[in-house]
Amino acid sequence: MNSANKVSKRELMIETWERLDCESVGAPELAQIQRTVSDRFGPGAVESPAAIARLLADEGAVLRHPEVLECDALWRECRWRDAPFPESASFEELKQAAAAICELEQLRQDLEAEAGTSELMRLRESVQRIRKERLLVARSRVVPPRQLQEAAEVAEWLRVWLSSPALFADWLELRRRSSQFCEQFGDPWV
Repeated sequence: MNSANKVSKRELMIETWERLDCESVGAPELAQIQRTVSDRFGPGAVESPAAIARLLADEGAVLRHPEVLECDALWRECRWRDAPFPESASFEELKQAAAAICELEQLRQDLEAEAGTSELMRLRESVQRIRKERLLVARSRVVPPRQLQEAAEVAEWLRVWLSSPALFADWLELRRRSSQFCEQFGDPWV
């Protein structure tokens, strides 16, 4: 193995920036560095534009800050759009949310079996976003009480799934049978 193959990701990002020989760093330079990292280490190793910009700033690069921020926001939006996620997933009502989480669990297992580490991370990020959305609905002052309760319940389900996905199905079955759940929601599966 030659020394070129032993270059760390950090070193590769700095070397790429130095090879670009640019006075300042913005979107095109960050995109080139991301491509180089992806080519060498794979797409899962690619850092966000903001993280790369921080590294380069520490090395003395002058940043074109508005461009860096816009580039980072666009990169994150694309990652969200491209995240592996069942298209039919809905978290609006309890029955739909239970089915969606079962789909998420199957997807998680498939990604785990394929060693899709970056996809697993994006799936978790997506579920965390949905949980935050459900919490916002649960705190809303304009949503009917039943919808508030269901949103809070689904947010709790997602919290449990995020912390112990393999146990979620058993936990949900116990939760559905609890007296508190039955009093609050009846049997939404009927």
